[in-house]
Amino acid sequence: MTDARKRTALITGAAGDIGRAIARRLAADGHNLILLDRSPAVTAVADDFTRAGTRTEGLVADISNEASVVETVRGLFHRFSTIDILVNNAGVTLREQGRKPDALAISVDDWRTMIAINLTGTFLMCREIAPVMIRHNWGRIINISSLGGRIGSRFNGMHYSASKAGVIGLTRTLAVELGGDGVTVNVIAPGRIATEANLRTGTDPRTIETFIPVKRLGTPDEVANAVAFLATEQAAYLTGVTLDLNGGFFMG
Repeated sequence: MTDARKRTALITGAAGDIGRAIARRLAADGHNLILLDRSPAVTAVADDFTRAGTRTEGLVADISNEASVVETVRGLFHRFSTIDILVNNAGVTLREQGRKPDALAISVDDWRTMIAINLTGTFLMCREIAPVMIRHNWGRIINISSLGGRIGSRFNGMHYSASKAGVIGLTRTLAVELGGDGVTVNVIAPGRIATEANLRTGTDPRTIETFIPVKRLGTPDEVANAVAFLATEQAAYLTGVTLDLNGGFFMG
């Protein structure tokens, strides 16, 4: 599903499975790509899209650092006339690093790291890019939250759930503020997705059978398809929406 003209999309967390899937889908719709990630692997990901014929730039950036975000975005606006689509996909779970997620075992450092990347990073990217969307009277901001932000969950910890719930609150407020400026702001809350990291930590088959009505994990491409729709003209009347992409696990 393509729009009438080519737009420029910025995706954070673009070196991961979901970020790459989102990039592939938006490239297929004809958009230019700006890919950000704290991993140097993002440059190789960008090179693959460039070789395939999509105008792409890949940058290593720390979205949790205000100075880094301001400098990065300022440089991008010198090279791209605008950023029309912002996908705040970057996120972290300390469980992947072997950290214990039990609520009373969370250190202040782990709490700050989680909030800084998952929530503050989303805020900073919105703050720096939304003004240009307002000037052009068109924009799509799509934030990636989580099932953990919709329900209490011990799997990734209280700090993870708090950060992802914060993304939902941020999205709703920004949707109210930007609704009259041609900018929509929506959030996708994926459930269990079959990324490399999730497959490595494993999911109890009984959990899938008991709690997910469609009886399987989601795929990165299914998240990407939802992003692509929210980025279109056809989604212009959708704003402030939380799309629960979880196979029926949670029906809010």
